Amino acid sequence: MIAPGERVPEFTLRDERGRPFTQDDIAGATTVFVFFPNAFSPVCTDQFNVYQEVLDELKADGAEIFGVSCDQSWSLRVFREQLGVDIPMLSDFEPKGAMSKAFGAYFEPAGFSNRALVIVDPDGVVKWSYQAPTPDDLPGANLIFDGLAA
Repeated sequence: MIAPGERVPEFTLRDERGRPFTQDDIAGATTVFVFFPNAFSPVCTDQFNVYQEVLDELKADGAEIFGVSCDQSWSLRVFREQLGVDIPMLSDFEPKGAMSKAFGAYFEPAGFSNRALVIVDPDGVVKWSYQAPTPDDLPGANLIFDGLAA
């Protein structure tokens, strides 16, 4: 897992509409990346419902939050819309898992992102990171608040 103090590696993801999203898009903001295995899975659904409940508090703390998975952009758009959450989703589909690998969140045996949280400061330096013991473990919102306070 990427460690606090490391600079964010260069990355190019696709947003829900297929547009490029890079490290330049987070410059000047505190950013929370939520790596997750699969759109529409039960634990991922629960995870984003929990984070939606505290989204206003996260924003009040000055944080922007993004979901990141190896699903395609269109799938992530439908996932977010069907859940009714306001958290933007980013696709790490092609090259498959490139950002997840660079951040140390890729779960090679299954070919998807592990469940992980990474907080990046406005200067592009990792402030805090956490990886769940297994893809089935849901990191609670309290972990994000702990990371922001660190």
